[in-house]
Amino acid sequence: MKPELTNIRAFREGLLRKDFSAEEAAKECFKRIKADKEVNAFLSLDERDALRAASEVDEMIARGEKTDMLAGVPMGLKDNILVRGKRTTAGSKMLAGYAGGYDATVVEKLKRSRAVILGKTNLDEFAMGSSTENSAFQKTANPHDPERVPGGSSGGSAAAVAGGFALGALGSDTGGSIRQPAAFCGVSGLKPTYGSVSRSGLIALASSLDQIGPFARTVEDAAIIFDAIRGHDELDSTSVSGEYGPAAAYDAERVRSLTLGVPKEYFGEGIDPDVAAAVRSAIGVFEKKGFSVKEISLPHSKYALSCYYIILPAEVSTNLARFDGIRYGRNSEENSLWKIYEETRGKGFGDEVKRRMLLGTFVLSAGYYDAYYAKAQKVRRLIVRDFEKVFDGNSGGVDAILAPVTPTRAFKIGEKTSDPLTMYLSDIFTIPVNLASLPALSLPVKEYALGGGELPIGFQIIGKPFCEKDILGLGMWYEKETR
Repeated sequence: MKPELTNIRAFREGLLRKDFSAEEAAKECFKRIKADKEVNAFLSLDERDALRAASEVDEMIARGEKTDMLAGVPMGLKDNILVRGKRTTAGSKMLAGYAGGYDATVVEKLKRSRAVILGKTNLDEFAMGSSTENSAFQKTANPHDPERVPGGSSGGSAAAVAGGFALGALGSDTGGSIRQPAAFCGVSGLKPTYGSVSRSGLIALASSLDQIGPFARTVEDAAIIFDAIRGHDELDSTSVSGEYGPAAAYDAERVRSLTLGVPKEYFGEGIDPDVAAAVRSAIGVFEKKGFSVKEISLPHSKYALSCYYIILPAEVSTNLARFDGIRYGRNSEENSLWKIYEETRGKGFGDEVKRRMLLGTFVLSAGYYDAYYAKAQKVRRLIVRDFEKVFDGNSGGVDAILAPVTPTRAFKIGEKTSDPLTMYLSDIFTIPVNLASLPALSLPVKEYALGGGELPIGFQIIGKPFCEKDILGLGMWYEKETR
């Protein structure tokens, strides 16, 4: 029987019934990846170790041993997440020959769950971009239309899941890099609360904004993966301890009691009418089924994009200072230190990385710090307060927020590469969540079949800090109602 690659629960049931083996499933994924000539979701494959891990799962099942939900599940990893001894490039020439010195904490957890890691997925260089066109190695296409982008920066992970090359994948979200490609590719993507998933082993972009999260075919699958990777980690000083129950445990009574808010600022000028209508129709599903839905205001959201593109480049310029051609990078043969820097950083980084590093260095420089960076941090605080007010239960607040993910559907490859400002607007609805350190789930407004001729549209459910169970529960409810 052909391996069941539609969702994790069906996969597990088929595996336990011995309709197919984990090794057969892994081989089927590699067969699809190698046959693909259009999407190009993966940068590198780890066939030997993946098949060995799958075989071990089969042996455990044959012996009647208990296995986790993710046992044997074929998954991809964004190529800015370290795996010991395996190539990790962050999509940059700067790390073309680099291999991870240790496993990221999320990788350790996946391995403990016996997930099968197929390989590394493509991304915008150092996770800087909204289309996966900034990778130094290849472009990834949207499985629904190979002439269009999959979104970014985690476009390879989204495309791997949407294209049927993997059952799940991990990405990172700094300003929308999980939710935006999930929306473009018609899959589910979760950006967890900052601190709920360890960042140890993630190549840093902006340390106060980065967060690792899952891509999956269904919301339940995203919840299963999140349950496997979340939790406090001593190796990450920003990770938060605390238990709040399995996110994959659907609680219908709790879900139906939640009050939902719709921010009026997210449906103004700039959003494509078709996208707005589709998201409104998704909100209508909740309203028709008796949910309490009310309009809210997030007045400082209009400043989020400007604020983000000061804070993020500032942190980028600091984090990427380590790639100097000596400790990491393309160690030049030049004799002087200045020449090593010039040759390595000048040729090793792409245009978008250089652009953000220069901007970050400028806003942190003497005489400009207070004018730009300090002011942006004050604006960030105002954005946080907006969310705190609408989530305040003592003043009639809401439990979750429904909003668009992107202002448009997936755009064509090459359409926005010459206009960075237009490209940045792709993240206008996702960035406020990162600035406020909140969790948010992106899911498609309806089911989109590959080859159906329709480009996906997604909407996001934004929650209170560490309330992933609420937004995932709402997402599971919506899928049950509309699929």
